[in-house]
Amino acid sequence: DHRDLHYPLRRQRQMCIRDSKYSLTVNGQKHEIESDPDTPLLYVLRNDLKLKGTKFGCGGGVCGACTVIMDGLAIFSCDTPIWSIDDKKIETIEGISQDGIHPLQELLIDEQAGQCGYCLSGIIMKVKAITDDDPTKSVDDIANELDRNLCRCGSQLRILNAVKKYLDGKSSR
Repeated sequence: DHRDLHYPLRRQRQMCIRDSKYSLTVNGQKHEIESDPDTPLLYVLRNDLKLKGTKFGCGGGVCGACTVIMDGLAIFSCDTPIWSIDDKKIETIEGISQDGIHPLQELLIDEQAGQCGYCLSGIIMKVKAITDDDPTKSVDDIANELDRNLCRCGSQLRILNAVKKYLDGKSSR
């Protein structure tokens, strides 16, 4: 459109950036993805790989609904460009319970921690990453690390009760 002052810049960027191929392992399965380098991992997971458990919340790395685990670290997939995860291992909510339900998921259900449940996949992934890295973390430590994972329903206390039971169960194993 000739009235768009930014049109020449947008057109130049479109002509310069070509889709590239990226290799990533998601939930133990190797995938080859062809995508614009700046495409967020979240879009690749949801649109290309059809893994809908990871949620779009804010799109700016603020709410944590899109949390996944990359090589053992919890990341926000909405602001992680695909170019930055080439040859990485990604774990999503669908991948943590290959044989049924994960113990943390079961405890969240028992505690009735999810009212709308939108935040829970991100919270589960964050807690899993934290406890896989350091099983000796306390509930207070985890609560501090969950600070950026928002629950708009106000279920934080129930979530933390489930986390405490999860930690108690991990320490008794």
